[in-house]
Amino acid sequence: MEIIGEKSEVCDEKQRTTLILLGLTDDPELQVQIIFLFLTYTLSLTGNMTIITLTFVDSHLKTPVYFFFKNVSLEISFTSSCIPRYLYSIATGDRVIAYNASVIQVSFTDLCGLTEFFLLATMSYDCYVAICKSLHSVTIMSNRVCRILIIFCWMAGLCVLIPPLSLGLNLKFCDSNKIDHFGCDAFPLLKISCSDTWLKEQMVIICAVLTLNMTLICVVLSYACIIKTILRFRSAQQRKKPFLTCSSHMRVVSITYGTCIFIYMNPTAKGEVTIKKVVSLLIFSVSSTLNSFIYTFRNNQVKKAFKDSMKKIALLSSKYERIYFFF
Repeated sequence: MEIIGEKSEVCDEKQRTTLILLGLTDDPELQVQIIFLFLTYTLSLTGNMTIITLTFVDSHLKTPVYFFFKNVSLEISFTSSCIPRYLYSIATGDRVIAYNASVIQVSFTDLCGLTEFFLLATMSYDCYVAICKSLHSVTIMSNRVCRILIIFCWMAGLCVLIPPLSLGLNLKFCDSNKIDHFGCDAFPLLKISCSDTWLKEQMVIICAVLTLNMTLICVVLSYACIIKTILRFRSAQQRKKPFLTCSSHMRVVSITYGTCIFIYMNPTAKGEVTIKKVVSLLIFSVSSTLNSFIYTFRNNQVKKAFKDSMKKIALLSSKYERIYFFF
């Protein structure tokens, strides 16, 4: 991919290797308010790291559903690919990003985002097995099967990413190298390119729509079977437990699919991107924070594991204090 200077066939080394991120807004007052990004990012990091740590140390969280929770919590990588760089731009005013860094950011962000959809579809299947095939769930969702499914999710995300990414490597920037976004993303890059972007836009849209539709169909079919099974239960108490089992997953699915479907409702990259910037920012910050806390503080087993871990830490601290005072 070659970045060409404004109205010039040959550009200098600086223009060929750098891009400029315009960010969300130039309003100084609004820029100050964006400090909430730091708070939401910190909360997201704390929540996701809590899930990952608890699933490693607590024996009660060794089941398939928490194994998938742990992998979905790796979306901190998705958030960390853009938010820290944007916070750095706000703090220092340095909006220049190297071209190689922009390619890495787009690739990593899209890979993590695509993989999350396949992970959510896999988790819906796990909910189906836990409720509809409860007597055989241990056999069906063995540790080996869970590992294979996780590998499949990452490989599927990579396979979806490669075609549009390979086409995008040949973009040219004749008029501007300024990206109207807070991070490097496919549509903002296509918007400023002077290359013929029709095929590239269609490829991005096709890959996005296929991923959304395929994974959403898996989720809908899984929950259709779950609801059908739940309705067979006679008592309200019997129906309540299955809903609690998959309630966290249902909330995360609603947030994730809802925001992403909104972004791709307008398929033209040349169109207005202001609203999409705001929604993208919500996905990277607020959505990630909500997802992490849904998986932690809205889940009774995770809350219990968290309280037990805090008690163990407090007990160990008191023991060390006694040893310290003794010596």
